[in-house]
Amino acid sequence: MWQTDAESLSETGIEIAVQPPGKKMMALATLSGGERAMTAAALIFALIQVRPSPFYLLDEVDAALDDANVDRFSALVRELAGAAQIVLVTHNKKTMELASRMYGVTMSEPGISSVIAADLDRVDAAQPALAG
Repeated sequence: MWQTDAESLSETGIEIAVQPPGKKMMALATLSGGERAMTAAALIFALIQVRPSPFYLLDEVDAALDDANVDRFSALVRELAGAAQIVLVTHNKKTMELASRMYGVTMSEPGISSVIAADLDRVDAAQPALAG
């Protein structure tokens, strides 16, 4: 990781070079979307280990990941969830399986949104999770 213009700190950017398993060192911009997402997740979780917080908000971090990497991401989230509260914004069904509480937004009539909440720890197995 390095600055693009170390002489001008107010206008500098950051370049990141990574070496995914089995590949040579390359700029982050040359990786696929999934590889960039996993690199970003690795950086986020490394920062969390250095400076832990009681609360995290992760928005669509898993969007570009394939199923195998969603499983890896989920394992890290489970580990982190033991020490912090995590809010995950996602559309990925595999990531949603981590949730103990879910919120959704639905539009029953055009232009009128409603928020639906479900506490998945309390839901009886015989009842639908998101009853209206």
